[in-house]
Amino acid sequence: MTDLVVPAPSLPTVPTTTGGRFPVRRVICVGRNYAAHAREMGHDPDREPPFFFTKPADTVVADDADTPYPPLTQQLEHEVELVVAIGTGGTDIAVEDALAHVWGYAVGIDLTRRDLQAEAKRLGRPWDTAKGFDASAPIGAIRPAAGADPATGAITLTVDGELRQSGDLADQIWSVAETIAALSRSVALAPGDLLMTGTPDGVGVLARGAEVVGTIAGVGSVRTRIV
Repeated sequence: MTDLVVPAPSLPTVPTTTGGRFPVRRVICVGRNYAAHAREMGHDPDREPPFFFTKPADTVVADDADTPYPPLTQQLEHEVELVVAIGTGGTDIAVEDALAHVWGYAVGIDLTRRDLQAEAKRLGRPWDTAKGFDASAPIGAIRPAAGADPATGAITLTVDGELRQSGDLADQIWSVAETIAALSRSVALAPGDLLMTGTPDGVGVLARGAEVVGTIAGVGSVRTRIV
């Protein structure tokens, strides 16, 4: 075995409701998967197939830890999302087989440097610095699917107790199964992948000191403080 020339990076993990921890391989996000949010961002949801962007695994903030306010932005925004934890990998997965690849579900927050994203869009550049910055993915405990795959259920986000986002998983343009199938035609999925499935409308700005709580009925919650 070849000796490592630098120390190997630690593997990020997320707690589960069963007591173990889920190792994170990578985080893949679905863009504009709720019609109302697509419209509030200035897009027509009826014309757009699912598209994807990524966050590095080490952007995950677990165990309800604090989240540092990132540099280079004056417009940090919240997006509450259903997170799908992949337990069985594959490619070209059929829609009817997709949910068998799911280990469990959690609640996550896709933090976004919206001003950097707007500039990237204007210049036709990638979204990496707007979406994949350090500590940009707070994620709550993962609940095993156990055959109970949430297709409906209230999804909400509060900031300092004030309701900011409110929707239902049934409002997703592409279901979890359809999203997994579409993604698996582009890349090989593997155990440890986390899929963030889009956000309802009501995204907004966060300030330092804000306490952010995301909740999905039947799934769980995530809590973090911006510091």
